[in-house]
Amino acid sequence: MDTDTRRQKQQALIAELLERKIRLHAQHLYDQRAQDGGQAEELALQDWVEAESQVLGNSILAPLYRKTRDTSSPESEA
Repeated sequence: MDTDTRRQKQQALIAELLERKIRLHAQHLYDQRAQDGGQAEELALQDWVEAESQVLGNSILAPLYRKTRDTSSPESEA
């Protein structure tokens, strides 16, 4: 395996792990809102954005995560 391929696989793994962490945190926010009697379903996207912001914060991995999300989004393929 060449260096570029190895680097791409490592970056994809890091992005996947960050997304998993964001997903878990967003689920926590969603569940917390539902327990408090809030409108969890309507605010699920807000929970995701807040979780993404909190997890990435000042992380040095944030640019890598955003780059991989930008290149894998359907809009970038159009």
